[in-house]
Amino acid sequence: MSKAIATISKTREIMEKHGYHTKKKFGQNFLTEPSIVERIAQSIPQADPLLVIEIGPGIGALTEQLAKVADHVIAYEIDDQLLPILADTLSEYPQVEVRHRDFLQVNLKEELQPWIEEGYTIAVAANLPYYITTPLLFHIFESGAPIHSITVMMQKEVADRFCAEVSTKDYNALSVISQYRADVKMVMKVPKEVFVPKPNVDSAVIQFQLREYKQVVDKEEAFFALVKSCFTQRRKTILNNLSNYLGNKEKARTYLEKAGIDPAQRAETCSLDTFIQLYEEMDL
Repeated sequence: MSKAIATISKTREIMEKHGYHTKKKFGQNFLTEPSIVERIAQSIPQADPLLVIEIGPGIGALTEQLAKVADHVIAYEIDDQLLPILADTLSEYPQVEVRHRDFLQVNLKEELQPWIEEGYTIAVAANLPYYITTPLLFHIFESGAPIHSITVMMQKEVADRFCAEVSTKDYNALSVISQYRADVKMVMKVPKEVFVPKPNVDSAVIQFQLREYKQVVDKEEAFFALVKSCFTQRRKTILNNLSNYLGNKEKARTYLEKAGIDPAQRAETCSLDTFIQLYEEMDL
């Protein structure tokens, strides 16, 4: 039985064989602890058939384990120098398909349509680059694709925001939007020592179990934009942020008062239900 990719010795062997060096611009930190990638893969809710979308497979450490639990894996990789490496490391897994694409440019709903029509349950898994975690997750949430679960590793500080409650320092727009769409749980915490190169902070694996899709507001894209706008400058009042978004302070004040929100509040004191109420008072 071949050694798992996610070991320090195998990782070094692969990188030396292909003359590859991690690239800071892509936020690459490769996992070198097999038990962690195995646990991530095994934590994905099972279904038959199951398609897993992976963002940024790197040299294939997590991909290898996903191939053991899924019927098909589509891995999106932006770094063209990793394509021949993945072709080598994943050669034993014909159910893995690597696509050389920037995931942020992918129309996820459109690309998944054939799999949806074939009855696949779709999950997302990734070891996300720290610098682009939030944009990637918003891209998934806002795609409209019927994703069943999202299991991702990210900077622990960011992970804490997903689980944050109203009126806490970690509560932000991502907290609100994720709670609109999913139940969130912590899968595990991951020390920085198990990565190559070693990052400056610890990580955590979070799983989003997306609820059976039911559109609560009539225009979700507009609702998400509203929520994000209210958190634009965290130290400012919700009135100031909403005024900047609308370009009209009096109109912003009227909407807030109709929704029962004190204009002097900050966005972090507003629950998901409060934001929905505000949205419903507005003509967006």
